[in-house]
Amino acid sequence: MTKNTLPIRALNSSRHVLQRGAVSLFVVVFAILLITIITVSFLRIMIQDQEQATTQDVSQSALDSAYAGVEDAKRALLRYQAICNNDKSRCDTLTLAALSDPQLNSASWRNCNQSLDQIVSSTTGEVQVEQTDDGQTAENSLQQYYTCVKIQLETADFLGSVGAGSSKIIPLIGADAFDTVEVNWYTTDDLAVGAGATSFDVNLLSVSSGLPLQSTWPASRPSVMRAQLMQFGSNGFTLDSFNTTDTANSRSNANTLFLYPTGTTGTPVTGTPTLRDFINRDIRRTPTGSPLAVQCSGRLSGGGYACRQRLALPTPINGGDRTAFLRLTPYYNATHFSVALVNSSSAQVVNFSGVQPAIDSTGRANDFFRRVETRVELIDNTFPYPDEAVDITGDLCKDFSVTDTSYIAGATCNP
Repeated sequence: MTKNTLPIRALNSSRHVLQRGAVSLFVVVFAILLITIITVSFLRIMIQDQEQATTQDVSQSALDSAYAGVEDAKRALLRYQAICNNDKSRCDTLTLAALSDPQLNSASWRNCNQSLDQIVSSTTGEVQVEQTDDGQTAENSLQQYYTCVKIQLETADFLGSVGAGSSKIIPLIGADAFDTVEVNWYTTDDLAVGAGATSFDVNLLSVSSGLPLQSTWPASRPSVMRAQLMQFGSNGFTLDSFNTTDTANSRSNANTLFLYPTGTTGTPVTGTPTLRDFINRDIRRTPTGSPLAVQCSGRLSGGGYACRQRLALPTPINGGDRTAFLRLTPYYNATHFSVALVNSSSAQVVNFSGVQPAIDSTGRANDFFRRVETRVELIDNTFPYPDEAVDITGDLCKDFSVTDTSYIAGATCNP
């Protein structure tokens, strides 16, 4: 009987072939898995980026819808102003319910879109924001609406910002009687020493040392604030009354103060600000005197304003109800500010009326919502506020002439 046997070398060779095949198969499977993982990860990143881009696009569309509500609110305010200027008796019977309600802080003004009557086609529910892709065809593929717009004429303060050397004129119109203004200025947003800083340099020289040069005033130091009061009473006035001050009876139509920030770095200012008079430190009456020192906080980790000062308003010359304006001009540094009206008898803040209305608008795009809160100034276009007669940079040359002859014969204007 014959046995068929394979050579030992042939058997070993077959084992090597099987081992190499297993390794190759493992490499192929591993490579496929690796490519699959890379592909899935790449697709996941693409989908996430696409979702993020879509989210940002829809979120921006919701914000644009909220801004559209603000613009319609501005139109409502202009309509309200035009009607009141032409016929003040209609101000209490306007269909702009949220604006005509004398109790503007009551629940009535909180009704969404109520003040947009006769401004948009629908004042119930949402207001659609139409888009045009070719200037003619309206479409709303993003489902853009503003869902709720509220307007409040009365605000507790007047907010603003102004550059160094520039001015802001604020009408002092209160919902109730007031005799004091509170001026607050300089926040962490005004610092030029880096984001997130809350320390100010208010460890200053004595006010009697005078005002330093612009180049020596640190960027982290609160501004020197010039506060100018201009007013007249309902019993009439003459031009010379703006140059007259009756100190004994605390009567005046025009006063100017320089509010000089002082204090110690790190010391907070708490409680009610010190009350000073506009008349007693009027720089026009005592030009050689010192500016009015104002205690300022050197650290605002909790927010708010660095400097606070309350100023008592004088009685208008000839008496009567006052029409008053406050002109604020910061020097050395730009500043954010707020102004409030106060009744000293009740120690209560009096709301501004129709000076800087507040608009609260909520916009929607698909299922995204964005909300905007802003202030707008309701300026009387029939009574523009003067700022300055001449505003120049550098020298000013005046050349006086009588008929065709120079006032100084042969002279040329050479500043």
